[in-house]
Amino acid sequence: MNQSGGSTDMTLAFELSALRELAKPGTAFAGARQWTEYVGVVSDEPTYVVTNFTRKRRIRQDFFSGPKGKEESLESVKGQFDTERHVFVGTSDEDRELAEAVDWEYLPLEDAAEAADWELAEDADEEQATEEPVRDDWP
Repeated sequence: MNQSGGSTDMTLAFELSALRELAKPGTAFAGARQWTEYVGVVSDEPTYVVTNFTRKRRIRQDFFSGPKGKEESLESVKGQFDTERHVFVGTSDEDRELAEAVDWEYLPLEDAAEAADWELAEDADEEQATEEPVRDDWP
């Protein structure tokens, strides 16, 4: 599967806030597909917020939180996707503590971005970094 010889036997979960901090979250997500088996988004935000964010950026998820919280979602994903590694990309100490509590590897967004050559929104042009408004009327 992976031509570089490395293992792709990994499930990668992005915290929604981590995706929001990337200049090009869709590109990063697509790139992650090249070296992971499964990739998705977890968040405590309502489902429509995650769906709206990913749809606008043409992000195809293998899994997402749905109506569950992050902890329950990560536990469920780990049970469903039997890979060698389960890696959670987040942005806070709370994300790190959550990953440890559910036995996932934690990877801070800055480290993931550096390793994968993803551009952070703070490093991008001001226009690219502008957060799109969240629509409350989205189904």
